[in-house]
Amino acid sequence: MITNHSKIILKPRITEKSGIMTETSNVYTFEVEKNATKDTVAKAIKNIYKVSAKKVRIVNLPAKEVFVRGKKGTKPAVKKALVYLKKGDKIELV
Repeated sequence: MITNHSKIILKPRITEKSGIMTETSNVYTFEVEKNATKDTVAKAIKNIYKVSAKKVRIVNLPAKEVFVRGKKGTKPAVKKALVYLKKGDKIELV
């Protein structure tokens, strides 16, 4: 079990889709550690950003084969967390 909250949240996942979800539904997307759970993600969000999560969803994204500049490669598998906040709460991602 991870106790250091700064190691659970790796980084915010900033994409076009996550930006739209943030503006319309107050849902923030983060990349998290492989062994993170909904409860540990909620506690980490509370400690780091000082807001409480209403709901947390976890999604495992599999590794992908990619073809860039004539070479084959792989994008690594990622675990992401969708964090739902109350209507008035906000997280500042710079």
